[in-house]
Amino acid sequence: MSKPLPHVSGCMRLSYGDEFRLFETRISRLAAFGFAVVLAMLPFVASPFVLDLATQVLLASIGALALMLLTGFAGQVSLGHAGLLAAGAFTTGILFREFALPFWVTVPAAGLVGGLLGLVFGLPSLRLRGLYLAVSTLALHFVVVYLGAEYETRRGFSTGILIDPPRLFGHEIYAPREWYFILLAAALAALWISFNLLRSRSGRAWRAIRANETVAAALGIRVARHKLYAFVITSAMTAVAGALFALYRGFVSIEAFSLYLSIQYVAMIIIGGMGSLAGALLGALFVTLFPYGIEATMAALPGAGRLAGDVFAVNQAAFGVVMILFLVFEPEGLMGIWRRVRDWFVLWPFRARLPGRG
Repeated sequence: MSKPLPHVSGCMRLSYGDEFRLFETRISRLAAFGFAVVLAMLPFVASPFVLDLATQVLLASIGALALMLLTGFAGQVSLGHAGLLAAGAFTTGILFREFALPFWVTVPAAGLVGGLLGLVFGLPSLRLRGLYLAVSTLALHFVVVYLGAEYETRRGFSTGILIDPPRLFGHEIYAPREWYFILLAAALAALWISFNLLRSRSGRAWRAIRANETVAAALGIRVARHKLYAFVITSAMTAVAGALFALYRGFVSIEAFSLYLSIQYVAMIIIGGMGSLAGALLGALFVTLFPYGIEATMAALPGAGRLAGDVFAVNQAAFGVVMILFLVFEPEGLMGIWRRVRDWFVLWPFRARLPGRG
């Protein structure tokens, strides 16, 4: 009996154990180690502006991972992401203002509130799908925004809720570098949780439900239960991201959680690539930095002074164009581009001999 040919590319999966490996090849392990070194060194060499951008990306990554689990893997469309972020932020602000509770109490409380909201607003997913489900989750956004605005008005916080810097072991967390490492740890924890959820029974059930609910039910998967699991878990993660946003900014205002924010998070998972945790991270990076890239481009154009007042409108228009371009020409998002680049290098010596390659 002949021996199996070795897989020189390192990308083939020959067992179920290979399917669950975090890093498939030695090169991927080395790349991950190098990326970790860069992340650890960044706050010591970056300017305050770049460090703030990095923290924004880390905050967005947590919410993007949660939405990717819900929509990219479980197949449940949601437009209520901004409402969940607002719920977590306002839970933190209210508990701090009204009860002077520390952050290690307010953050889990925000996650609990988010989980309860996910349970309530996930119930329509048992009967609704597609556009109808998206509209039902949109109600979550409007309900939370209304309640947050009412609280601000009735308590006299017309300009928002101020939150003092949290304290850890008697030390006040205020420096941008300290926040960077805290948010980096939170983002890595969200990635680790997401990865392990996808390897669990629920994660495999979510993939089956996304592919075909009827077939999933015929295979013995409890579709309703796993749908609710998806809403509860991802809503709790999103609310925690909102709580961290409130603590990092030291300020909560309902104006920060517009419907446009929900659209941005949907764009993150589409541009990054549906059904990929790495795609969620790439999408968060792209969408977070995109407005700054547009502003820099406009500033470099002739007559930049006349365009200064139209930056927001140009940002929105450019964002819409980019969304359309990805949907039409690159539906697999940035991860699709990366896979093609990776395959080109892996198969380069034999690329011309493969069927369909010319």
